[in-house]
Amino acid sequence: MSTPLATVATKFLERPGLARSTIQSYEVCLMPLLKEYGRFPIEVLDRSTLTEYLNGLSQLAYTTHHRHQAIIQALFNFALEQGHIKANPIARLKRRKPDPDKGEHLTDQIIRYLTPDQITKLYQAVDRFAGTKGSQHSRMKAIISLLHRSGARIAEILSLDLADINRSERKFQVIGKGNKIRWCFYSEDAASALEQYIKSYRHPESPALFTARKPISEAVTRLSYRTTHKDWKSLIESEPELQGIRMHDLRHTFATERVGLMGIEELRALMGHTDIQTTLRYQKITSERAESIAQKAFNQLL
Repeated sequence: MSTPLATVATKFLERPGLARSTIQSYEVCLMPLLKEYGRFPIEVLDRSTLTEYLNGLSQLAYTTHHRHQAIIQALFNFALEQGHIKANPIARLKRRKPDPDKGEHLTDQIIRYLTPDQITKLYQAVDRFAGTKGSQHSRMKAIISLLHRSGARIAEILSLDLADINRSERKFQVIGKGNKIRWCFYSEDAASALEQYIKSYRHPESPALFTARKPISEAVTRLSYRTTHKDWKSLIESEPELQGIRMHDLRHTFATERVGLMGIEELRALMGHTDIQTTLRYQKITSERAESIAQKAFNQLL
């Protein structure tokens, strides 16, 4: 007799010895799968079906995507051990690679950040953007200001609702990688850009902080990453000094600007890093930059 996926998943989560936190983590990863395929007999879920499902989780950071895949693979290994299936359909399935356009990178890759001159050029480009894109200028300026001044990831900012922003104290909470909650704080100039966008251009029909109106149906929706990335490309395409930079590089810029102004543990908390070594990378590149500037100054004195 066929066994539904949901039944196998329940047994998987009820195994003895699992910590409550582990069970909760498993539930978060498995619930979307069960919502879509929970009633299906587990033996009909083949490799192509599960691969298509995993590919559809494009909103997840690649490290979170790896965790989802690992937990689903563990579920099917359990089903195999229990005799519900004859083979794990996603055994040895390759993991998703980092997407540079989303600011994802391997830990040994070089950190990319904007120089002070590039930051100036970027804000100048935003102001020129106003003449051709109208209200999109105000929205893009608010997004860029928040990325640069808060250190938040673009996915975190796009997921915010207006109610999530404490505008009087200039702060908001996000759920970052590993489902970790942290506070982000932003500066007065970012607050000014955000207030101008909210009062003049944000569509109040949606609870989302950043909104968009569909051109044909005119329905108001949450601003998508795809549209934001398109606007970003339009913004920098005619600026030679900005070619190749990514929205995520503003998060790196935020970190490098604060190295030396606060303790490394405080910076780690602001960035939401689990591993202190990730934060220490910013200290390293800041030291290398200082050494380079000092060497140039020395050469000019010779």
